Amino acid sequence: MQNRLENLIIYRVDKDSLIMRIAEAVNHSENVEKQRSLCYAAVKELLDVATKYGWNHNLWQCLLTYHLLYDENSYTLSKERITDEFDGSIHQFLRHDMQLFYELFHYDFSEVEESLNVDCFRIITDYQAIEKREEIVDDLTGTKIIEINQKLANAENGNAMLKIIDDFYGRYGCGKFAFHKAFRICEGANELEIIPITNMAKITFHDLIGYESQKKELAENTEAFLAGCQANNVLLYGESGTGKSTSIKAIANQYYEQGLRLIEIHKHQFYLLNELMQVLKSRNYGFIIYMDDLSFEENEIEYKYLKAVIEGDLEMKPNHVLIYATSNRRHLIKETWRDRSDVNANQDIHISETMSEKLSLVARFGISIYYGKPSNQEYQTIVTELAKAAHLTGYSEQELWQAATAWELRHGGVSGRCARQLIDHLKATQIQ
Repeated sequence: MQNRLENLIIYRVDKDSLIMRIAEAVNHSENVEKQRSLCYAAVKELLDVATKYGWNHNLWQCLLTYHLLYDENSYTLSKERITDEFDGSIHQFLRHDMQLFYELFHYDFSEVEESLNVDCFRIITDYQAIEKREEIVDDLTGTKIIEINQKLANAENGNAMLKIIDDFYGRYGCGKFAFHKAFRICEGANELEIIPITNMAKITFHDLIGYESQKKELAENTEAFLAGCQANNVLLYGESGTGKSTSIKAIANQYYEQGLRLIEIHKHQFYLLNELMQVLKSRNYGFIIYMDDLSFEENEIEYKYLKAVIEGDLEMKPNHVLIYATSNRRHLIKETWRDRSDVNANQDIHISETMSEKLSLVARFGISIYYGKPSNQEYQTIVTELAKAAHLTGYSEQELWQAATAWELRHGGVSGRCARQLIDHLKATQIQ
């Protein structure tokens, strides 16, 4: 096994990877006790990975599949950008690697088990996982790995395996962007890090009651963007709890299969925007940079980083990157009465010019969508629909509306968020 791994060309395996540790564990050794200990340690680590991702059945094959689909190398990145078939000398190396992976997929652990008097590999190659709540596993990675793994396990040879993973690269790409819908960023020791969000809420537009015109406008802009047409940066503004952030999460879920990826960035990270654009420009996805609850106080200057990236910097923002932001403020910037005066002896000589610079940020969002507070009738509809979706029983419409009115008076006004909190409260009370 170890010889096969060391002979890989395109899909090299790191020496400190779990795959290599398993190979070292099954490699013949005169010290049986040490080899047995290495086997148990490697199997334990594989079980931890399988639990994290929700893998089942043949965990060894799942691990190999994960490496094939997650590895970002010269071929997989090219295949992500060029989905059509292409010829080249690299295919000779690919056929070489796929034959080795075919042999690794069907590796017979029985000899090492017999020599060490263990049965751990027999168990992990026919593993029956305990069913888990979907929110505690990385569901997308688990389901896709299991799906592709089953196809690879049934492939007749290495060439057939290559066709299967090529189809995956063409549809989803490779690496973390292939497996996850949303990401956050942080500044690593040496470079910008893009971290997957592994348990994103499975929210859809159907979960947001009302706001049909707002959802339609947002969906149309996003679909145009993914179709390669001209599309606009979008600002969603309005009352708190009305569904702005819910709408953003809904598009991330709805358009994942079409290549949409969401990357969340916070205001204090805006100085990283240019570096982020450099990373994204070579990847073949539709990226939406998401800024939640965006606003700027009087003395904050981070908005200048955002202005430069949206429009005005010497280097253009890539065409496959848009910016979607939510805010409670129409103009994003906090305004004061002092800003209304054109001259102030103690401040800027021309206050109006300062205000114009601040407010010009909003103009760089081509679309602004307003989310207002629902009317009493709309609020009642939201409560009723959420109660149905939650299968809340035991309340007449009048009793439910009375509870909603009382809840709204105690919890700060009518909104979709307020309605959902009420339903969650009633549901929990009913269970007790």
